[in-house]
Amino acid sequence: MDTAAPTRRRGDEGEGPVTYETSSPVRPPHLDVRLHVDLDGEVRPHRSAKIEAHLRVDVAATGAAAELPAVELAVIIAVDVAETHRTAVRHALPAALRALPDDISFAVLGGGPEPAPCYPLRGGEWAVADHDHRRRAAFAAGALPLHRDGPRPAGYAAWVARARELLAARPLSVRHLLLITDGSSAPGESRLRQELEACAGQFTCDVLAVGTDWPPEPLLTLAERLHGTAEFVEEGLGSAITAAVRRLRRVHTPQLPIAVTVRPAVRQVSLNEKAPRPHRLGGLREPGRPYTWLFPTYQWEPGSRDYLLTLVADADHDPQETELQFAMVSVGDVHAPVTARWHRPDPAAPYGQGGDSVLSLNAGTAMRTALRKGLLALREDRREDAERQLGRAARLAAGLGTDWVLEEIRAVAVVEDAAGGEVRLRTAVDTDTLAPMILRVGSGPVEPSAEAAGPPPGPRCAGCGTPAGVEARYCIRCGEELL
Repeated sequence: MDTAAPTRRRGDEGEGPVTYETSSPVRPPHLDVRLHVDLDGEVRPHRSAKIEAHLRVDVAATGAAAELPAVELAVIIAVDVAETHRTAVRHALPAALRALPDDISFAVLGGGPEPAPCYPLRGGEWAVADHDHRRRAAFAAGALPLHRDGPRPAGYAAWVARARELLAARPLSVRHLLLITDGSSAPGESRLRQELEACAGQFTCDVLAVGTDWPPEPLLTLAERLHGTAEFVEEGLGSAITAAVRRLRRVHTPQLPIAVTVRPAVRQVSLNEKAPRPHRLGGLREPGRPYTWLFPTYQWEPGSRDYLLTLVADADHDPQETELQFAMVSVGDVHAPVTARWHRPDPAAPYGQGGDSVLSLNAGTAMRTALRKGLLALREDRREDAERQLGRAARLAAGLGTDWVLEEIRAVAVVEDAAGGEVRLRTAVDTDTLAPMILRVGSGPVEPSAEAAGPPPGPRCAGCGTPAGVEARYCIRCGEELL
């Protein structure tokens, strides 16, 4: 499959845009890809006009096995857990190892000052699962090296770096790190950012968090940058490991870039995945094609993905009331144009960008952001800020019909009027529950499909009654702060 990871092309530092060498974005013949574009075709022109489009990519496997052969998978199970939490993995890890499918390449790492091998210990760094390897690996897991008293381990960057070294020697279709952590590693955030840059496109990563003493932010960073998920596991760790491996076997295409070719008047391009894994994608310039950006995506399995494409264009020299093509979106050999026309609406009419589905995607992002900010504020005992942000999240959730957000808010507050954004924090909140909640917000359930949700209600000015966009803070007509 000609979808190798992009490689940075070295050049003069600081001179011109960074370019990358990439393989051609080939769609495997056994995948049926359908691409849909939805946006408001009438946008307001100015020098830095923003055009937003909702992209939906539907993928179906045709004539292919339901699961990827296990021989094409390489998985590292890394256990970043302190000795005091050995009970969390004592039975779960051996059970998960005994459930590995035949022919999968696997390695198990334990903790210490640096990641330490647990299995295999002899005969190389990788094992290929069969009856004997599963039995020996489950036995070795009983003596899994874990963090003990003394200096804190090197941090998440060390696990990612070790995974990169191991997986470089295993050039299989799907390469994955499954990190189990209780947060006992030193943060090492600056080194983690550097290491994640080096790992881009090399492998993917899921995080399983156990215990309660871990900050959610670096775990969400790991999952986002390495195109995986972060999950809090209160019980059933063995089942969670097995489910993660099964999910990998549903991957029919490890990488399939989304190409966006824009007209010269478009100055900025960004692409955000909204479902199933909400995160921002990094764009790479395609060599020799200055107006084409490639956005690598990973772990494609049958189903739908939703993206928000944002273009910033200069409208100074464009005709108005004329249909213009601003971009062409391509997934393999499937293409869809992004077209709109510059149109000056009635100044008295409320101004909004994008069609209903774009508004729903933006509302979903604003809802998650408000919920996450509210929980972080509560964790830091900033109760007034927490109440305000949670109220905003409740209002947006009511408009979108997103019940899981309201359930999260009810765990820490009384929802007095969801549609009005009125919540009241509970007097006592168990702070140990907040980190798992923040993790679920960043890597958890997705919103209803944009087609079903309809346009969400935005804030309304209490003074003049003018409606506003969902992320607005001040009234566009009178300048008053929105409630």
